[in-house]
Amino acid sequence: MDKTIIALNNLAVRLRRTRCRPEELLVLFSRCLQRSACERRLDETLKDCARCGRCPVCRFLDLRDKYGVHLFLATGGRQAAERAAAPGIKAVVAVACHKELRAGVFASLPKAVLARTIAWPVGPCKDTTIRMDEVEEAVRWFLR
Repeated sequence: MDKTIIALNNLAVRLRRTRCRPEELLVLFSRCLQRSACERRLDETLKDCARCGRCPVCRFLDLRDKYGVHLFLATGGRQAAERAAAPGIKAVVAVACHKELRAGVFASLPKAVLARTIAWPVGPCKDTTIRMDEVEEAVRWFLR
């Protein structure tokens, strides 16, 4: 059911054809994308990331640097929804599990949210992965 809701949302967002400037776009992602063995406990600023390349966090930072978008590491759904609701944000690229994305899409209405689902190679909420080409494609779509 969650996959269907996410797919329908993504279709509806694309049909709305929302465009925005980089400063109006938020890319938010779940904390579980950070490698569990990492000694650095990242907060929402991501200033402590060593950019070692062992997890996708450094690629999110590269995306922020390349496009000039806002970036936010969410430790929970409520925190992500609050950040997405900020007045300067027009659109969101959200990266999380199906359950969190479903709730986040509804919590962020009427803002445009393109959702990208993480993979669980070792189980839920630990050392998850994402196809960064899909995330970058969603960013480019909003900025087109």
